[in-house]
Amino acid sequence: MLRVGLTGGIATGKSTVSRLFVECGACLIDADVLAREAVAPGKPACREIATAFGRDMLRADGSVDRERLGAAVFADHAKRARLEAIIHPQVFAEEDRLFREATAADPHAVVLFDAALLIETGVHKRKDRVIVVTADEQTQLRRLMERNKLPEEEVRKRIRSQMPLADKVKLADYVIDGTLPMEQLRAEVRRIYGELKRQAQER
Repeated sequence: MLRVGLTGGIATGKSTVSRLFVECGACLIDADVLAREAVAPGKPACREIATAFGRDMLRADGSVDRERLGAAVFADHAKRARLEAIIHPQVFAEEDRLFREATAADPHAVVLFDAALLIETGVHKRKDRVIVVTADEQTQLRRLMERNKLPEEEVRKRIRSQMPLADKVKLADYVIDGTLPMEQLRAEVRRIYGELKRQAQER
């Protein structure tokens, strides 16, 4: 088996790349999905968030208002660190469980962990390989403005709040240009997956 971390910057095309790896046969564990499940109504993390940030962070149905919570912690490092301390342990514990499940089903699996904060949290150190998806800032700006309907200045703040892509690239085993045309992108993912699969089978 091979434990692979996939990361990138906001609007670089990471989700598209992860989908293409699944097309090739990779087993995907999506950190964002695990984070949403961790804060589902009734879960311990949901209750902790209400205690730490106030009941007004919950909707009427008891679910976390992700947009409201995101806005509250975005510009406040201490609040963001508090939120991450609540959610991340739940996410990483579930990732470990799913990884064991995947490798039990296929000892030569390529298991991809898609996580925006893979490097910031230090989780990349527990991966056999790291893939970083990149894009130029103008592409990130355009994609994010179109996708989230946000003004340019707000989008720039979000991009700059993240770890610079150049720093992530230094820690990558593979770098994928998320601005490639789809067929070129698919071909590049297939090429890299072929290498990863061979490495998984050799272990």
